[in-house]
Amino acid sequence: MFYFLNDGTTPLILAAAGGHIEAVTELLQQGADPNARRLTGTTALFFAAQGGYMDIASLLLEHGSIVDSCSIDGGTPLFVACQCGHLDVVEGLIERGANPNAYMKDGATALFIAAQNGHLRILEVLLEHGAKTDAARTDGATPLWIGAQMGHDHVVRRLLKAGAKVDATRHDGATPLFKAAHKGHTAVVGELLKYRPSLGILPNGESALHAAALTGQMTVTRQLVGAGADPLLMNQEGITPLQLAIRHSQTQVANYLKDKVRTRTGTS
Repeated sequence: MFYFLNDGTTPLILAAAGGHIEAVTELLQQGADPNARRLTGTTALFFAAQGGYMDIASLLLEHGSIVDSCSIDGGTPLFVACQCGHLDVVEGLIERGANPNAYMKDGATALFIAAQNGHLRILEVLLEHGAKTDAARTDGATPLWIGAQMGHDHVVRRLLKAGAKVDATRHDGATPLFKAAHKGHTAVVGELLKYRPSLGILPNGESALHAAALTGQMTVTRQLVGAGADPLLMNQEGITPLQLAIRHSQTQVANYLKDKVRTRTGTS
């Protein structure tokens, strides 16, 4: 007889989560169900993947664990391995049939999770096995978008090389460049600019230079102006990046933009 806790946790799940392969082996030999779920929908395989225990994951799969068994939010063992950075588990699960394009209820894929957490090698493995580069979350955010927001320039570089759309726009109208500019991720901005992203007014009514001016990102401001961004481009409210910098007391950015305007107009 096998006992369950109130949340559905079984001895097998506990053993797998703790990395105790001898206990897992014994419990399976005694007939424990490898696909028993907690109330959250998670199985022993999910916890083995989370802990980075590929030996236990392999054993569970040999005894009939469903490789893409998902939790109530849609997360599979592959998702949690990507989140935690367990490369060997990611490779092992994919070799055993895990779907690299499965997605959670919010639309996030394993590639999205890898990009969000900056796990470059895992991201490369997923791409090598057919992960969709521009698969978007329900809010429109793509792996490139989240990688840019998080400041993972190595991830951004790899996704762009794989053909990710540089101007993939979240539903609020923000592009990867806009988010990187807003947060001051200079290395990400540099990578994105290599692929000629839009420097004009975006669907959110602002430009990337507006974002940099608002938050006082001096280095990003220089990068964007150097790439051709216009300090006098008006947003949906009729405000230029220069005016925005002045309004928000971003003195260094404002002075730089003033100098650029003077040079362009020939005024003193």
